[in-house]
Amino acid sequence: RVQVVESGGGSVQSGGSLRLSCKVSGLTFDDYAMAWFRQAPGKEREAVSCIRWAGDETTYADSVKGRFTISRDNPENTLFLQMTDLKPEDTAMYFCAAFQLTYCSKIWIRRSAYNAWGQGTQVTVSA
Repeated sequence: RVQVVESGGGSVQSGGSLRLSCKVSGLTFDDYAMAWFRQAPGKEREAVSCIRWAGDETTYADSVKGRFTISRDNPENTLFLQMTDLKPEDTAMYFCAAFQLTYCSKIWIRRSAYNAWGQGTQVTVSA
């Protein structure tokens, strides 16, 4: 069965950095584009970033562009999200998921386009 396990969350001060990891098993990792989403309390889950199966194309939400970097290690079946210059509004539970295609099409922001979600890792940024 498919397993998706996120890690690396924590509590940091504004301006700090964190690196999230997502280990995937039970599927052929490099058959899928992968993405990070986040969900703050009382808000909808929103798309943060997506990466093509080969890792050579990425896309970001405007709110994180220039601060977050998505990457992947296909031999290790692992997805990463390097987050820098963190802000209190980045506080959320962060999830990774496997997209339905090998590349990040224009529907990458839709939750329904994803399979295999993890349980999430909490990121808390204090002012």
